[in-house]
Amino acid sequence: MNKKILNYVIFIIIATILLYFARNNYKDFNINKAISACVLAKKQTSKNFDKDLVKKNCEEEIRKSISK
Repeated sequence: MNKKILNYVIFIIIATILLYFARNNYKDFNINKAISACVLAKKQTSKNFDKDLVKKNCEEEIRKSISK
């Protein structure tokens, strides 16, 4: 009985550590995908398109919404 509980606790601790590392590793990937989608949407909806300016605006909007 004690061995079963110990195995369960060890599994929970290891799973938590792995989820923490996965979140940190893929956070930038998700942000970059969101920025790319924002730039694409702005490109399709605007007549005057300056890629650098739009990318900068999208980065600011997304990072601001994440920090809330």
